[in-house]
Amino acid sequence: MTTRKFYEEELCELKQSLTSMCLAVERMIEDSIKALVEQDGELARSVVARDKRVDETELDIEKRCMRLLLIEQPVARDFREVSTALKLITDIERIGDQAADIAEIVSNFKDEAYIKRLTHTVRMGRLAVRMVHDGVASFINGDEALADETIARDDEMDALFLTVKNELVELIKKDSSNADQAIMFMMIAKYLERIGDHAVNVCEWTKYSETGVHIKY
Repeated sequence: MTTRKFYEEELCELKQSLTSMCLAVERMIEDSIKALVEQDGELARSVVARDKRVDETELDIEKRCMRLLLIEQPVARDFREVSTALKLITDIERIGDQAADIAEIVSNFKDEAYIKRLTHTVRMGRLAVRMVHDGVASFINGDEALADETIARDDEMDALFLTVKNELVELIKKDSSNADQAIMFMMIAKYLERIGDHAVNVCEWTKYSETGVHIKY
């Protein structure tokens, strides 16, 4: 087997592992929001438990990347592609952490009626999943246009966060007894907003991999 062939096969396996890691955190986000909507403490706890597997996958991919960098010593675009994968797994692992944080909050909710409808929070969750999925897909496929589209969606995420924040502030003003739930809803919204930020980071590094220029958005 030629050195180039070996490198391409290793890179293909690395991308497959990265895709699996991404799918795992997407499912964690989906299930944390489902647990919130359905007040399902058992599902929430299962999300928290899954975070360990994401951490293990991060370490495995990190080892693969370091092996490629040290043994194959890739240059130019090949080097950027592997080093970008190293950056991406950090963001994806943190997304998993934040999905687990949401689930942890949900598992601590008492079995009581919510103070507000979850419409905007659910929209944030769906948008977060889409941004994470498309961000990683943009890297796997070398798709700068998809990366740009995903970055642009962060404005919608920020707008939804502000909507939720304003709703919660008004609920506390009307009745201070709403404060405990409002704080938990605010934390959930903030974690979703941060997931959007990590998806943007993924896209920024994808563009670096393709162009050699790293631009912060």
